[in-house]
Amino acid sequence: MKHLYGGMKGKVGPGLVALLACLAGSGVALADQAMIDDALAAASPVLTEGASVVDWEGNVLKEGSNGFTCMPTPPSLAGTAPMCLDEAWMHWAKAWQSKEPITVESLGIAYMLAGDEGASNVDPYAEGPTEDNEWIKEGPHLMIIAPAALLEGYPTDPDNGGPYVMWKGTDYQHLMVPVGARD
Repeated sequence: MKHLYGGMKGKVGPGLVALLACLAGSGVALADQAMIDDALAAASPVLTEGASVVDWEGNVLKEGSNGFTCMPTPPSLAGTAPMCLDEAWMHWAKAWQSKEPITVESLGIAYMLAGDEGASNVDPYAEGPTEDNEWIKEGPHLMIIAPAALLEGYPTDPDNGGPYVMWKGTDYQHLMVPVGARD
């Protein structure tokens, strides 16, 4: 496997590391295929056909050519939350994961058509629901990053029946665009 970039290195949970260690030889290929299948569930087959797939350490599991990178569900989650990101979102994701500042200067799109297992609507680093972090489990959705001024007119209420801004006022704010029902 090739290593995509070092920014994600060391972010895999101990459970996945143990699993991968147990799957020596041909078993690793099965584990890779399971991660690839999970990652590609994030978007339409037309998009994922040409997308790269990387694991959460940045190892390339499938080479791509269309500028999208898909990732399997993070190993820290029990459910599903695969995603496919364009180049602008990959830059954003690296900053978010490293807790580095970022100024979004162009539009970017990400797909999470398998939905997610939940996140805080206000805290980019919340690890679970609390009384005040507006935890939301979203069904199939798109995510759009844009310069802050372009997000100004959108609400932050995830129950408004349409798009809403998540993590407003942070460097990581983005527009959530539900495209299906929540579970």
